Amino acid sequence: MTEQSPYHLPRPHLTPEQATELVRDRFGVSGVVTELGSNQDRNFRIETDAGSLVLKVANPAILTVELEAQNAALGHLANLGHLGNLGLDLPAVIAGIDGGEVQRVTIDGQNLDLRLLTYVDGHPLTDAVRLSVGQIRALGDVAGRLVQGLADFEHPGTDRLSQWDLRRGGEVIDALLGYVDDDVRRERLRTVTEVARQQVDRVATDLRVQTIHGDLTDDNVVSRTDAETITGVIDFGDVAQGWLVAELAATCACVLYRSPRHPLAVLDAIEAFTQRVPLTDTELAALWPLIVLRTAVLVVSGEQQVHLDHDNDYADANRSREWLAFATAAEQDGAELEALIRFVVTGEPAPIVATDHPLAGTVDPGAIIDLSVTSAAFDAGIWLEPGIDGRVAADAAARSGHAVTRYGEYRLSQTRIDTAEESVTLALGVEVYLPAGSPVTAPIDGTIVVVDADTVRLEGADYDLWLTGVHGGGLDGQRIQAGSGLGTTGARVTVQASRLRGIRPPFFVAPSGAAQWQRVCPDPSALIGLETARPLADPAALLERRDASFARVQEHYYAAPPQIERGWKHHLIDMHGQSYVDMVNNVTTVGHGHPRIAEAARSQWSLLNTNSRFHYDELVRFTERLAELAPDPLDTVFLVNSGTEAVDLALRLALTYTGHDTVLSVREAYHGWSMAADAVSSSVADNPKALQTRPNWVHLVEAPNAVRGKYRGMQSAPQYLNDLDGDLAALDDEGHSVAAFIAEPVFGNAGGVLLPDGYLTGVYEKVRARGGLCIADEVQVSYARLGHHFWGTEQQNVVPDIITIAKAMGNGHPLGAVITRRDIADRFAQEGSFFSSAGGSPLSCRIGLTVLDIMRDEGLQGNAEVVGGHLKRGLEQLGERFDLVGAVYGMGLYLGVELVLDRVDFMPATAVAARLCDELLLRGVIVQPTGDFKNVLKIKPPLCLTVASADHFLHALEDVLGELAG
Repeated sequence: MTEQSPYHLPRPHLTPEQATELVRDRFGVSGVVTELGSNQDRNFRIETDAGSLVLKVANPAILTVELEAQNAALGHLANLGHLGNLGLDLPAVIAGIDGGEVQRVTIDGQNLDLRLLTYVDGHPLTDAVRLSVGQIRALGDVAGRLVQGLADFEHPGTDRLSQWDLRRGGEVIDALLGYVDDDVRRERLRTVTEVARQQVDRVATDLRVQTIHGDLTDDNVVSRTDAETITGVIDFGDVAQGWLVAELAATCACVLYRSPRHPLAVLDAIEAFTQRVPLTDTELAALWPLIVLRTAVLVVSGEQQVHLDHDNDYADANRSREWLAFATAAEQDGAELEALIRFVVTGEPAPIVATDHPLAGTVDPGAIIDLSVTSAAFDAGIWLEPGIDGRVAADAAARSGHAVTRYGEYRLSQTRIDTAEESVTLALGVEVYLPAGSPVTAPIDGTIVVVDADTVRLEGADYDLWLTGVHGGGLDGQRIQAGSGLGTTGARVTVQASRLRGIRPPFFVAPSGAAQWQRVCPDPSALIGLETARPLADPAALLERRDASFARVQEHYYAAPPQIERGWKHHLIDMHGQSYVDMVNNVTTVGHGHPRIAEAARSQWSLLNTNSRFHYDELVRFTERLAELAPDPLDTVFLVNSGTEAVDLALRLALTYTGHDTVLSVREAYHGWSMAADAVSSSVADNPKALQTRPNWVHLVEAPNAVRGKYRGMQSAPQYLNDLDGDLAALDDEGHSVAAFIAEPVFGNAGGVLLPDGYLTGVYEKVRARGGLCIADEVQVSYARLGHHFWGTEQQNVVPDIITIAKAMGNGHPLGAVITRRDIADRFAQEGSFFSSAGGSPLSCRIGLTVLDIMRDEGLQGNAEVVGGHLKRGLEQLGERFDLVGAVYGMGLYLGVELVLDRVDFMPATAVAARLCDELLLRGVIVQPTGDFKNVLKIKPPLCLTVASADHFLHALEDVLGELAG
């Protein structure tokens, strides 16, 4: 597109160096200058000894009088603040050396207006991963406060031509639509906005006009205190005359931009705004189409700005979310949204009261069935079967004559897997299962509307009652009394109340919209004569209880974790019925909720569970199986209850067998939490003081990290071994003798980094030459996880003297083992007997055997190889596209993705990794960072992971990396 429009606004050209000179020469200020983002202007932060300032360089198209209006508006609002009426931190205007608040300069042929403002301290709302309800309400409230504050403000500079003035929204879209290159998107914009323009045009003459801020969004507000409270507004560049309701439309478009998958989040902003500034009937009618227009203007403006200003990273980074916000707005039912908006601003109506004429007569409370996430009816993945709710209800009705579902229940049957979208799980009504032909009674007075052959709507005084499965016959249009017959039913009747007159609400809604929809569709239980409502889970309240009773040093994932109460295979389900691909759980190796493990536990508990001092078959069968799997000559098994206990025991075995005094351990490793296991752990991520607190009997050697280590590359083993020779010589000089070397055969704590080729071969040879033993800590990386190999040491072509395993052995049941040679075990026996209460119990052994059987029968080692290979190739392809990906590690289903700020210095992107994990959670993936810098995504899912779920993870990761890279 080449034709210029009044909205052709490329940013002025100005470098930070030029800004430094200008702020010094015009304002007498010196400091460190850094550029801030802006769509059409140039903004620079000036760090001085006295504090921070902002140099604003206006777009040349902005008239000086318009800038003077912005300054005057700030002064007007500041005066209100002094009177205690606004309660917000605002920028203050700083005059130039000559006393002028607007400084005109000519730079490279450009006539530019400069202003210097104080910097408003606080954290921008853009830092939040997702806007909370409190933050959304705060945005609406502040927008309302600014409208109040500017209501009596007048200045000639506010009468301006601006592309953000929604009075000209259609004109702006027409002018800039040609910048949208995609034909389909361009046509979608045209058709959707044409409808919105027509709706606004019908009421435009009745919309109030005043000075408004025009851009009260997350970009322009900050918080000095808690994240839920907005304390300051930082930019007034769009102050102008406009429709009052357009202020709210701009804020709501921001909410859609930040929460595109949760469109009803705008209702919280609207409710907060209207508590400050009540809207007229015509403004309520115009609000939703204005929100649609605002999202469209954002899209076409962003496309134009990138065309005009190719290095405008600020505009380019916003485009994908702007398109998503528009798409979300365009997909909504406008009539439904207007009805919801009107409902929200009219206040909270009374709840539905009990009736003397229950819909289906007397119903037994025992007929209420459980279809929630934790329902036993859905074990073994049966919840994924189509129509399962109806079958469960029909079975219950066959036993007792009828069945009733719960209102406000998050239904597991509605959960969808492998998706970034919210599952629509909350039931806004009740289903009643009755014998076919049962009579149905009107529970309230009202007028009957026959919607279709299977649906009637009873229009009561305060709400509509929607009933499906009722054959109303010839009652259409009739006014009936409570207790009158409505007709007969088939086997199932759905009962749903709604305060949206004449608009049929959805029966299921997503959790993000649950609170609003439950206000619209109240609990109809009273009309049935039962209390069916299910109390909603409150993860935040549960977390408070956890923190009150459970030692906080036992950390949890995420600052605001979902409440996970069910798992199936490699999926985790929270109490709202949202599913997550579990990419981090190498404890549950064969998958969550496996029916064979559940049955094995039930069966063994019903027979016997004691300790290994008793004699029983399961212990013998399990230890024989482990010995068969172990490489020769390892033939003897100790059973324990954890990896920590296994490592502790392995160290004792080595110290006892050799009689030596020193254990070699690699830096950055983690081996457990007991005194001995912690002693050989030096990961500063797990213990910040690890390197300063190792006991004298532990000697740390260089971490053989072929990517980030002292020496780089898979051929770096000779260099690391040369360093080891120096360590050993120093120990010899000090009179110490080596009892053992302990290391993971794959560097698990660093994210699955493969050791340099030949490293363990050389280490084992040197350690054994001094009479020491070699311990392979296989707790994380073994048990078929590598796909190509059952044991991690196979990848290095070595056989250790002692293997420690745990985690995967019990699929979440506490179980670990040490496998060694008979002579090592016998030497340990000379110091007394060994006993672990739970390690060798019948239950532990039975579960351990079942895990091995499942791995064999379901081919999980082969699956780890195939799916892991597919996943690693996908991750490597992302690494080719995104500079944040510094390296991809591992094999099979033990992988790692190292995130870096630059690939030259390999600077760890710790904060980015944390943000990425939070963003992935929102897209239905659970993954966590590891490594000493917490910048490596550790990818170690259950071995049953499917290609479909791996692809969902890859797509979600691609989406987040794209956003972060922008």
